[in-house]
Amino acid sequence: MTETVAEILDAYRRGALKPEDVVARSFARIRRHDDPAIFIALRDEADVVAEAQALARDGDMALPLYGIPVAVKDNIDVKGLPTTAACPAFGYRPGKDATAVAKLRQAGALILGKTNLDQFATGLVGVRTPYGIARNLFDDKLIAGGSSTGSALAVAAGFAPLALGTDTAGSGRVPAAFSNIVGLKPSRGMVSCAGVVPACRTLDCVSVFALTVDDAMAMLNLIAGPDAADPYSHPRPVGAAGPMPDSVKLGVPLPGQRLFFGDTLSAKAYDEALARLTSLGAKIVEIDIEPFYAAARLLYDGPWVAERYLVTKALIASSPESLHPVTRQIILAGAHRTAAETFAAFYQLEELRRVAEHTFRTIDALVLPTAPTIYTIEQVLADPIQLNSRLGTYTNFVNLLDLCGLAVPSSMRADGAPFGITLLAPAGVDAALAAIGRRYHAATSLPLGALTRGK
Repeated sequence: MTETVAEILDAYRRGALKPEDVVARSFARIRRHDDPAIFIALRDEADVVAEAQALARDGDMALPLYGIPVAVKDNIDVKGLPTTAACPAFGYRPGKDATAVAKLRQAGALILGKTNLDQFATGLVGVRTPYGIARNLFDDKLIAGGSSTGSALAVAAGFAPLALGTDTAGSGRVPAAFSNIVGLKPSRGMVSCAGVVPACRTLDCVSVFALTVDDAMAMLNLIAGPDAADPYSHPRPVGAAGPMPDSVKLGVPLPGQRLFFGDTLSAKAYDEALARLTSLGAKIVEIDIEPFYAAARLLYDGPWVAERYLVTKALIASSPESLHPVTRQIILAGAHRTAAETFAAFYQLEELRRVAEHTFRTIDALVLPTAPTIYTIEQVLADPIQLNSRLGTYTNFVNLLDLCGLAVPSSMRADGAPFGITLLAPAGVDAALAAIGRRYHAATSLPLGALTRGK
């Protein structure tokens, strides 16, 4: 099989494959899968094949992403394709690529198209979009997760070995877990957000979806770096992931603080994950996670919703019906925040950051469920806000506390749904998380994504 970036590049260099072959395979899989809700805008196959042929004729095979297909979330600009953020009335045609996309093209990547998302990246469910609800690859009754729904599905289904998403509250991690793939949320500011439709501009991260940790880190190394076009970007080196350290200390919630909302299958899968980590030499350390939960509650109860309102303010004023009703309800809650409320939240968050810093002096990383449970589409449509909030239990605090995160597959539950864990640590140690995540993922012996299904 030639599915990962490393395998495809090796096949090119051996002469066993050409870029146009991989492009043709991608489009054949897209047609065979037949889910029009994965992509919002898909490039014409002939155009991508022609680009692949030109690369093979004139390009440098040493390029790190030579001939690698990539999918891009449709809140990230790709020149030649519309950016909609899953809101047609908001759509525009960018005059240039987002910085991250430009770097991928320079590395030899071939862009397939723009993927579906929860509108304005507001949601973890994948159902808040006028472009259709994409199917979970393991059970079509289940949600696929969001907001980077289509990007995760495109990787897991084998359309592209890499995809760009965004992550403000878990959007680059939850859909990875529900698709049995890797979701890498870099340290805040490590990757430029120039050319990205903001959700919460002070918190947003461009994220990476991949089949393996090594592929995700290779992509991160290519797109990372400060950018004058994004004042929130920082010169944070990615670093190289070495072997998993001996006796790494991993923090977990106290037993009474582990939230699964009645989902015994996920609770069991988490216990099994901790046992596997222990068998790999990790030391499990129970910590008080309530301060992290308190930070999570600030995300939608605090002033950061006002950042979402700023992006859509003009559209809501002129055409409120053009927004998804749930998205509109959430964003409008940010319209009336006072300066006093905002500063009170800032003060509280700063206190919680100090507590988090103290916690990380006793552990190397947190290891948490990526999501506490998974819901059906029917359940989420019936209770869209509360169930979405539950899915953010272990993700909403991460960018507020300036942590880096790596979501990796862990197991398949007894009901066939995937379960994943996330490693979290202070900003700047992305490579250290990758060392743990790579070793853990290999120990699961799971198939990559959903590539073995339907074959």
